Amino acid sequence: MEIKGTIVQVLPPQSGISKAGNAWKKQEYILENNDGQFPRKICFTCFGQTADSIQLTVGQRIIASFDVESREYNGRWFTEARLWRAVPDEVPVAGAPAAAPVNAGAPIPPPPAATIAGEDEFPF
Repeated sequence: MEIKGTIVQVLPPQSGISKAGNAWKKQEYILENNDGQFPRKICFTCFGQTADSIQLTVGQRIIASFDVESREYNGRWFTEARLWRAVPDEVPVAGAPAAAPVNAGAPIPPPPAATIAGEDEFPF
């Protein structure tokens, strides 16, 4: 599953030792998706090596790819969105300052044309 959005909160990292004696680490982030009429917030988890390799910051726009899984424990269901890839979203946000160009000497390309939400958009 892929969702575009902005990181609005970085939760404290968590780590520990499993019952089998293996060390584990996880990092949770809150992503806000503004593609629909109402903003939606999603808490997703980076676990293990992904927690070390992906470092996101508040205000960063990304396209997040994650797997969603639900598990039952003592008659209750728990759902987790586990991130496996995050790439920067290059589409500028209305009212947000433009990012500095990588090569300051090169001409800045024109902004992409505005699109109307349709069948090409995310189906949620």
